[in-house]
Amino acid sequence: MKKLLLLLTVFVAATVGASSVQAQDLAHYKKIVKELSSKKYQGRGYAKDGANKAGKYLVKEFEKAGADEVVCQPFKIDINTFCGKMEMWADGKKLTPGVDFSMREYSPGVHGEFTVYHVDTVNFDAEKMYADLAKPEYDGCMVVCDFWFMYNHPEFKPLHKKDSSVGGFIQTWTSPIKFYKAYGSKVMGKPIVWMTPESIKGVKNVKLDVDNEFLKDYELFNVIAKVEGKRHDSCFVFTAHYDHLGNLGKKVYYAGANDNASGTATIVTLAEYYANNKPEYDMYFIAFSGEDSGLNGSEYYVANPTVPLEQIRYLFNIDMIGDNNPVQYCEASDEGNRGYALLEKINGEKHYFEALNRGELAANSDHYPFAEHHVPCILFENENGDAFQYYHTIYDTYENGIFVTYEPIFKLITDFVENYYF
Repeated sequence: MKKLLLLLTVFVAATVGASSVQAQDLAHYKKIVKELSSKKYQGRGYAKDGANKAGKYLVKEFEKAGADEVVCQPFKIDINTFCGKMEMWADGKKLTPGVDFSMREYSPGVHGEFTVYHVDTVNFDAEKMYADLAKPEYDGCMVVCDFWFMYNHPEFKPLHKKDSSVGGFIQTWTSPIKFYKAYGSKVMGKPIVWMTPESIKGVKNVKLDVDNEFLKDYELFNVIAKVEGKRHDSCFVFTAHYDHLGNLGKKVYYAGANDNASGTATIVTLAEYYANNKPEYDMYFIAFSGEDSGLNGSEYYVANPTVPLEQIRYLFNIDMIGDNNPVQYCEASDEGNRGYALLEKINGEKHYFEALNRGELAANSDHYPFAEHHVPCILFENENGDAFQYYHTIYDTYENGIFVTYEPIFKLITDFVENYYF
């Protein structure tokens, strides 16, 4: 009887211990998301050393997770940044960066006062617009127009030329205002400000005091962790980008809790899981930098792989899973089709999500360079949930974070690895 009680005690203790390890995965995940989205890393951008500080933090996290090897892969980019003055007034009213306005990523700095010319998009007449802008009172003015209207009308192209009399552009975008970095590898001739329609409506004059700094050959690095398996002839790869948008002026930063502290935290906890549960094959966990600037880190990696690309059995790219859409969005490469069928089978049996929604393969995240090199791969991105409205805004914070997708993604991936025999 005593032996039986002892065995039961050991069994219960082991069960509780296993449960607590599983519960700690979510706790660890949330801890990493909170850390990466904190003020310390200033939005993990390409100035104030934000992205590189985050990379150094991840090296330590992978080491603590039990990775057998962690290395950094440096590369360089050219990037436009906004870490200095960021002030704007509309008819004397001071506006708030990140709330009322932001800068287009390739815009130069801009300093001065400007008359505002509002484009009539309802009764648009290009010739009348040209004639109005030729008047002395609009010399050097800021042209205000809806972003998509300007984007879809080639009549605006002559205004962007260097010899144009236009001082710059204010493109309206619905709130919350967004900020990007994807085309920041150059600086254009005319300043471009993004504003909410309500912030510029009826405004006659604006004043701007905005600094930019173009960084040439700015060094970033990918963080590559390895957990050794029983076999070394092929491997699974798990990727996520850890960089984000950085700063908009001296005080505003983009925390990027969902984009993409969520994916980065996932691959760290996957590394911990496989370090504690020795896998059949080698496992690589790659935290890319330079994604928001145009997939720079992943492009560099596929040109300089640390493991031959043909040895990759399957690659999971995890980007923005901090949301609550019960239908999980995916993109798979052509070579990843068989794996996608297995994922659908697993999800159909386990009901981790209501469904998997496969979209067209696009150059929108770090799986794409691998897909171009015929690597079997898939993107997981939880789109159009309650957090998606904060994408590329100052509101993508830990406080607005949603964490319900982490565990089903984690389980779907680990089930897949266990059952993928191609």
